[in-house]
Amino acid sequence: MYRIIIDISDFKLHLLQNNRVIRSFKVGIGMPDNKTPVGEFTIINKAPNPGGPFGDFWMGMSHPHYGIHGTNNPSSIGKMSSHGCVRMHNEDVRALAAIVPIGTRVTIRN
Repeated sequence: MYRIIIDISDFKLHLLQNNRVIRSFKVGIGMPDNKTPVGEFTIINKAPNPGGPFGDFWMGMSHPHYGIHGTNNPSSIGKMSSHGCVRMHNEDVRALAAIVPIGTRVTIRN
């Protein structure tokens, strides 16, 4: 069973399998006026090549209009740079999307 924990304070996304961290990725998060929402969500959809600024892959969360996605701007990773979504390097989001199914629990915490 997979689970994602996103730690806003250190710009990290952790992928857990059976409650053990198996991978960690550096991420970009929402800017102060467009914060990444904190709480419990699920992955509700997945889309390769979504176009626009979303990079190579989009994984929509149960919080409307928010997701985990790639980016056309890799220098934005590790910073407050998005309108609330969680940005990842394209190769990282592709790797994550290949592992986690729709319905995966996502915890976003400060």
